Amino acid sequence: MLNLGLVQALASGVVSPTEAVQRFYHAENCLYVQQHFRQKAAQVLMSHGVQLPDLFEGLPAEEAQRELYHELERMRTLCLLLLEKKRASGVASRAAA
Repeated sequence: MLNLGLVQALASGVVSPTEAVQRFYHAENCLYVQQHFRQKAAQVLMSHGVQLPDLFEGLPAEEAQRELYHELERMRTLCLLLLEKKRASGVASRAAA
């Protein structure tokens, strides 16, 4: 949920890609996700977040902005996939009990 909110903040321009890396998509959080969630989608999501500022270093501004929105949509999809997996596992756990 936190990641989904951050993706929304990035999409609306409230948070810049550089701020997002400084506050959330930094190495310590990436390592935490890798060690505690052990889901490939979560690791991919964090990896996309880490790379967002790089778009503005290597591409013209207009193209970088388009690519940012494309990346944010990928990240949003990954967030929703993770939330759906969590919901499905919770439903399965309750059904087994």
